[in-house]
Amino acid sequence: MEQPNVTSDGDAALTPLFWAMVGLTGVATGLFGDLLMWILFGIQHLAFSYHSGELQAAVERASDLRRVLSLLIAAIFGAIAWFLVRKYLRGEITEIDDQVWNGDGSLGFRRCFATSVISEVVIGMGASLGREAAPKLMGGVSGSVFATWARLSPAQRRLLVACGGGAGLAAVYNVPLGGALFTAEILCGSLTLPTILPALACSWIATATAWLYLPNHATYINIPTYRFTATLFVWALLVGPVIGLLSSGYIRLIGWVSHHTITGPRIFIVLPIAFTLLGFIGIEYPQLFGNGKDMAHSVFLGGGGLALLGALLILKPLVTALCLGAGGAGGLFTPTLSTGAVLGGFLGEAWSLAWPGAPVGAFAMVGAVAMIGASMQAPLTALALVLELTHSGFQLMVPMMAATVSATALTRHLDGYSIYSARLRQRSITV
Repeated sequence: MEQPNVTSDGDAALTPLFWAMVGLTGVATGLFGDLLMWILFGIQHLAFSYHSGELQAAVERASDLRRVLSLLIAAIFGAIAWFLVRKYLRGEITEIDDQVWNGDGSLGFRRCFATSVISEVVIGMGASLGREAAPKLMGGVSGSVFATWARLSPAQRRLLVACGGGAGLAAVYNVPLGGALFTAEILCGSLTLPTILPALACSWIATATAWLYLPNHATYINIPTYRFTATLFVWALLVGPVIGLLSSGYIRLIGWVSHHTITGPRIFIVLPIAFTLLGFIGIEYPQLFGNGKDMAHSVFLGGGGLALLGALLILKPLVTALCLGAGGAGGLFTPTLSTGAVLGGFLGEAWSLAWPGAPVGAFAMVGAVAMIGASMQAPLTALALVLELTHSGFQLMVPMMAATVSATALTRHLDGYSIYSARLRQRSITV
């Protein structure tokens, strides 16, 4: 934290004008989060007659034909819309990560907004992508617009865009601390006071603003208070490197498909084929529809057996990579969290055959934190996000930290990439 007695702000001076733009960015990000989630929920209602509760239950009630047709329609709409946006708004930038890390923070509002709306529509119809990419992008572009209006310096613009990006995640998942750490640890790579203070401010403002429409309770409700046990702790020590190794493979998969993403007119053929394939797989495994939230929720509550968890563990990252590689645009946070949850549940159930004493949900929570920490290369963010998402897990802090440290360290040693840096074309890895 640059202690002791450091009062300078570095390149991005925290002037009164900058603080005013932080407040405006937080409000705008919260409102955009509400709009995008309203679109998402509306599309889910049209596609699967979803009203409340879990989307998975609505998908299971839908006929097999409706599941496949929903994704086919999503693919046709997405292919046309994304092709037009990418062709006619080619000069506008939408890569928020790249602009914070390598650019001046400038983002194109029209393309960002169009891409975000298309993404939420397609995800609402069942695509296996994360819903947080759109509000993250709109938070970032809000910061970019306000920075331009206020004539902030490039360093201030980058920090404001990063704050907006983390605040977008915070607003739609009700995770203000996790969103602020996402800004600092991932987008800025710094936990200094000049970074964390505006990040915290922007995230809480966006989250509070989003309460105008979105609920203010935990995303994953009714999670039991799991207790620390010796068997869980020993398992966490042993499983951390395993999760780190698998996370490295997952990051490489995301990097490879991002580097070979379908572009141009080919999207009209490949995207419908990919989404239709997902639809047919989803007849047997409806848990794969959407971002994976309900899949993670089920295993946090102790649901699933070895066979089901093993199948979902393999299929979820594959269908997510399929959607990205076919030309889709969306997030990776919840798909990664759900993959980590089923991985933890699967390995935990197998471990319990030899040493029982811990519930499946506890293993799942440890697995989710370790997978997020390793895949995002952000252990503090991972811990904060899972605690805020579930409002549970505090008694599991020691095994969570044990697994996350070893998993993240191993992934860092093997590659150093994250699911975000691996997607940047100029930084993509070859497998």
